[in-house]
Amino acid sequence: MTLLLRIAVVLSLFTVSPVFAAGECLVDDPTGTPLNVRAEPNGAILTTLQNGMNVAVLEERKLGTKRWLLVSLDGRQLGWIFGAYVVCPKAGDEVKAAPNQPAEQR
Repeated sequence: MTLLLRIAVVLSLFTVSPVFAAGECLVDDPTGTPLNVRAEPNGAILTTLQNGMNVAVLEERKLGTKRWLLVSLDGRQLGWIFGAYVVCPKAGDEVKAAPNQPAEQR
């Protein structure tokens, strides 16, 4: 094995936390229930997302004082989610822990 390849293998062993890509958000619904995905902001429910799932943000809208995000999962557009229930770190931020409980229980 070449020295460069050995160094790359050793460094990969120290990677602990995933890094977010630009536009990626993590579902973090404090109610502990699945997050509703809607046909339009505050519209009909199409499906739900579990806490800890990564989604890509395609568009953002304000409806009154509420922020709504048009999201996709695995390259497939899903619909609109309430923006307060996702965490959208900047590119390069590390994930500290994937949520799997309501925020008040973490």
